[in-house]
Amino acid sequence: MSEPRLPLSAFIITLNEEAYLGACLDSLKDCREIVIVDSGSTDGTRSLVERYIAEGWPIRFVYEPWRGYAGQKQLALDLCTQPWCLNIDADERLDGALRARLPKLLDAPASIVGWKIARRPYLIGYGYTPEKVKERKNLRLIRAGRGLYDLTQAVHEGIVPQGRVAKAEAGSLLHFRPLPLDEQILKENKYSTLKADQQTAEGRKPKAGKLVFSPMLYFLRLYLRNGLWRCGLPGFIEAMTGAVYAFLTQAKLYQRAALRRRPNEDDAGAH
Repeated sequence: MSEPRLPLSAFIITLNEEAYLGACLDSLKDCREIVIVDSGSTDGTRSLVERYIAEGWPIRFVYEPWRGYAGQKQLALDLCTQPWCLNIDADERLDGALRARLPKLLDAPASIVGWKIARRPYLIGYGYTPEKVKERKNLRLIRAGRGLYDLTQAVHEGIVPQGRVAKAEAGSLLHFRPLPLDEQILKENKYSTLKADQQTAEGRKPKAGKLVFSPMLYFLRLYLRNGLWRCGLPGFIEAMTGAVYAFLTQAKLYQRAALRRRPNEDDAGAH
């Protein structure tokens, strides 16, 4: 590959990402450094990365036992050596607009320590959502030494910045992991368990209003505010899947509290 030119480290955590990682790496060809922290892949992830390294890609591949999402990403961030660091998942890619805008983002005034970037998912039966349909922008690009992960977050972990963060006006991360609903629901079940366990550990109390209305509000945010209505039935399914996640989180939070108050007991003989 040609000599990278941007003072940017991209960092990725992996576990069995052979099917997705190549396209992610291809979109990072302008980065001066790519840090990959793998937690024990048993597929061809390592072989794939070694092929890129043999071709001259500036990749640092490190094995680390699983620390949790936040802990794993913090280690990857700590290994970065460039002035700016980009958090990107193995199933994400930079679109053309974001690649073109990166030099301007990295040339930001010193008062800006990070950038929030839009993310566009790939929907089965539709493809990538159009630019007008974006998930909430999240902090993905941070100056070295100006942000840390909150290690108490079990899921939906994010960088906590030390300074002002701005929103990138153009460009998106493209998310390509088109799981059929059978598999996606399993993923939502896993994430909702992590979220409910985290909230329980924080002392959060279940609330009837959240259990009833949170799924509806989650759906409306995705479908109307984020614009998934533009994507027809695939957009409706995506928004409903988000509502399922919200319901499962609140329902699990309630059941954990209920079991502490009244453990399950077979009292059939009392009736």
